[in-house]
Amino acid sequence: MIVAVADTHAIIWFLAGDSRLSLRARQFMEQATQNGHQIAVSSITLIEIVYLVEKGRIPAQRFTQLANALGEPDSMFSQVPVDLSVARSMTAVDVMQIPDMPDRIVAATAYWLRVPIISRDGRIRLSNLQTIW
Repeated sequence: MIVAVADTHAIIWFLAGDSRLSLRARQFMEQATQNGHQIAVSSITLIEIVYLVEKGRIPAQRFTQLANALGEPDSMFSQVPVDLSVARSMTAVDVMQIPDMPDRIVAATAYWLRVPIISRDGRIRLSNLQTIW
């Protein structure tokens, strides 16, 4: 069962063991795994990670780690495609609250799945969507 959608930075920081990931977010992700649940990864996040690697902002191993994790049979992560359901859900995400397109896609994915978003993003946290940070 998917219990949350992780924003791109949350996934990167989780994989890196980075202290910028809040304790609450890390504990939520670890507890989800222990309970046999999954954290959703929007396909836009995969694209963002490739972009960040190409720009030299994160090491290439972060993409490799996530790709490997997604390929594991009992992965804690589950890829969710950007599809018609997510596109329709974007109408429920206020563009004034979350103007950045990748963030809106991640938010719409959470809205469609009816789960919270794991994100430090201030605009997402101030929106009417449930966030974990």
